[in-house]
Amino acid sequence: MPTNTSELLPRLKRLIPKLRGKRMGVLGDLMLDRYLWGTATRLSPEAAVPVVDFVSQSECLGGAGNVAANLAALGAQVETFGAIGTDEAGRAFQKCLRAGGIIDKGVVPDPKRVTTVKTRIIAKHHHVVRVDQERREELRPETEKKLLGVLFNALKSLDALVLSDYDKGLITDDFADRVLSAAHQLKVPVFVKPKTSRLYAYRGARAIVCNAKEAGFFVTRSLGDEKSLEEAGRALLAHFGCSAVVITRGEKGMSVFEESSPRHLQIPAIGLEVTYARVGQSGMERGATGRQVFDLTGAGDTVLSVLSLAVAAGAPLPDAAVLANTAAGVVVGKLGTASVSPQELEHALEDIRR
Repeated sequence: MPTNTSELLPRLKRLIPKLRGKRMGVLGDLMLDRYLWGTATRLSPEAAVPVVDFVSQSECLGGAGNVAANLAALGAQVETFGAIGTDEAGRAFQKCLRAGGIIDKGVVPDPKRVTTVKTRIIAKHHHVVRVDQERREELRPETEKKLLGVLFNALKSLDALVLSDYDKGLITDDFADRVLSAAHQLKVPVFVKPKTSRLYAYRGARAIVCNAKEAGFFVTRSLGDEKSLEEAGRALLAHFGCSAVVITRGEKGMSVFEESSPRHLQIPAIGLEVTYARVGQSGMERGATGRQVFDLTGAGDTVLSVLSLAVAAGAPLPDAAVLANTAAGVVVGKLGTASVSPQELEHALEDIRR
């Protein structure tokens, strides 16, 4: 923890109401997460796989769209930027945006593009299989020009921009360089979830957020101990030319490296005992004693969202990181792509205090 817990937790609780109303932009690969819910009581006679009897279908925002959903759930005013197809999935994606109160003026439909869809089949809360429909193509020049035009026009009114790269073709080195240059000129901080295919494209970002596996890939070695992690964090600060690097480490929490600090901050993981029934529903039972469920779907998106929003609301980056880690501790207890509400975040902070 950055400071004494008795001082930090009240400060974080006072921060939560300040998150509401911040103008946040989210740029990145937009996807639709589709869930097919059913029951499974028998194996197929054709192969050793379960037969799932379909019950219902639900959809929510995935990829960079999940980052936008996380921000909106905390009360931010969110504008999303990216490209989708003019197909059925693209229309479903825009419907999810509108349902979440997210501005979609920056979402450019392209009739030549296929909307990425990730379909998960869930039987009695067990994730059976995921089917991906996608094509990783760079934007057509006319689509990129239109997208950048809308983004540059909106930048001047944003408190922060989140760039979420899933390597689906939207973000190239040149594209990222133009976006960060424009944001820097307008003094808009940029928070980035990078992809391993690009190492130098995000120079000048306020913070880079990646997991330990991605960090190891960037520095071309395994991060097997604290010393190797420390060396990797410092190397990534130099590689990206950014102010901070946040490495999420699953059950080991997260490590925060700042250019201005000689020592890194280690934040322990937080796991809450919770039970959840469906994607997108909180359903948290106070004092629940059921088993801990850790579904890592979208946990990195939650860290990225809360970190950027807290900094936009005026928090020092170490405080923002602790709040983001707390939010991730709530989300990993939910099944599927999920977000955290201000009330859940407050309850989680109270649980830490106890």
